[in-house]
Amino acid sequence: MFRRHNVAARIFDRQISTVAPGTSVHHTRRFYENLVPNCTIYEVECPDHLYRKITEDGQYLICFSRNHQDLIVYRPTWLSYSCKEECNTNDLPQKAKRFESFFSQLYCVSLASSNELICKDFFLYMESNQFGLFATSTTQNHDAPVGGAVQGVPSIEKITFHLLRLEDGVVLDQKCFHNDFINLAHNMGVFLYDDLLAIVSIRYQTIHILQIRDFGNLVDIRAIGTFCREDDELFLNSSTQSMLSHEKGKLHQLPENPVENGLHQSEPSSDYCFLSGIKQRLLSFIFRGIWNEEPDQALRVQSLKKKFYFHFQDYVDLVIWKVQFLDRHHLLIKFGSVDGGVSRNADQHPAFFAVYNMETTEIAAFYQNTADELYLLFEQFCDHFHATARNSLYLNFISSHSNNMHAREQLRSAKNKASSSLQFVKKMLVSLPFSCQSQSPSPYFDQSLFRFDEKLISATDRHRQSTDHPIKFILRRPPNTLKFKIKTVSRNEIVDLLIPTPS
Repeated sequence: MFRRHNVAARIFDRQISTVAPGTSVHHTRRFYENLVPNCTIYEVECPDHLYRKITEDGQYLICFSRNHQDLIVYRPTWLSYSCKEECNTNDLPQKAKRFESFFSQLYCVSLASSNELICKDFFLYMESNQFGLFATSTTQNHDAPVGGAVQGVPSIEKITFHLLRLEDGVVLDQKCFHNDFINLAHNMGVFLYDDLLAIVSIRYQTIHILQIRDFGNLVDIRAIGTFCREDDELFLNSSTQSMLSHEKGKLHQLPENPVENGLHQSEPSSDYCFLSGIKQRLLSFIFRGIWNEEPDQALRVQSLKKKFYFHFQDYVDLVIWKVQFLDRHHLLIKFGSVDGGVSRNADQHPAFFAVYNMETTEIAAFYQNTADELYLLFEQFCDHFHATARNSLYLNFISSHSNNMHAREQLRSAKNKASSSLQFVKKMLVSLPFSCQSQSPSPYFDQSLFRFDEKLISATDRHRQSTDHPIKFILRRPPNTLKFKIKTVSRNEIVDLLIPTPS
């Protein structure tokens, strides 16, 4: 039966019919086929700020000052003007060309100290409490002493995370890291899941797990790296003291002239060299996996020589690049070389993925970035890698090839066109682990509603070069017409407005 898809027909249909269970949000999002940007205002007078993003719930516009010292937060006023018929910029008043007509400033807060700068690419939003997490840091030092840190990783004298209540700009808590390196670009080194926060120290190879309490405190939960359990450090220190006492007892029993016995009396060194706890868990998992592959003892020894001992130093040299939550108990950890950990483009570096259980401190799975098994999991269960807050009203409706047939067809088409299956798998897995809040939940990026060129624009938050051609959004449903266009030009030159008109 033919159905009209204008606004009036959709509202009437919503009143008289009941949608299938679990599809109410998807059904409601179809209204955006009628509510599209259909008017463009040029030469808008905008404040000279660095514009970060509008929060997923549409409540706040996050901006930074040009000197990277201040945070400026605006509240969108949304629908400010309307047109009776087809909208024309001549029908709008002159004040529509001013930024203040669409956004009202809430406050301006100074976050950075004199020698710190706000990281303009870092911002995480806690939707349930309307908290915002920001970061400030000093400049990098490439000549800092190692002192127990990973060789080749630069040092930042001070990194400070600021937890703000976005409603009024009150700083609730701060967390500082000194002489460390955390990749803040595009939220790569920090991941937020519900009220849990994971911060990756690349320099000291530690994953700091914090909890954001409802009253706005950042509370340390655990640190995964050198030690995995809370009492690991106590156990190792007590064992070391016991060994030192035992060795001192032996030295006291030696003759007074130890040179005659070929011995040189000296204090025993307390600098025992241990692999980190997370690295020991990883090596143990790899060893046991190879051990269980071969039932025959002779073949087992040969297999261990080829697959484990021959690559032992390569495994030892692996460093943690990136981390994301899969759920409240499991982490997806990406390992690789030191060069790849600090490089902006790590695509060409070999990488490995490990699933780590924080409760049992065990490695549950380990894959190379060319593993077909991991790619199949990624292809079929991509939404599980986009770990979002359980109570999120927006982030759970991002199109992916595991929940959208159009995205799945695009993926299979790209796979069939690939000249090398190995390189295709490696290219697809390079995005794992996903950066936190790196995708927009906007319904205009819903691939069941609109079709658009993903080379020009997509839900992923990343910089793209502007093009001379407008970006077209075409309806997925018949009659598959062009619904609206967005022209990419320089900042302050254009504003696309959502002015609802009957269609």
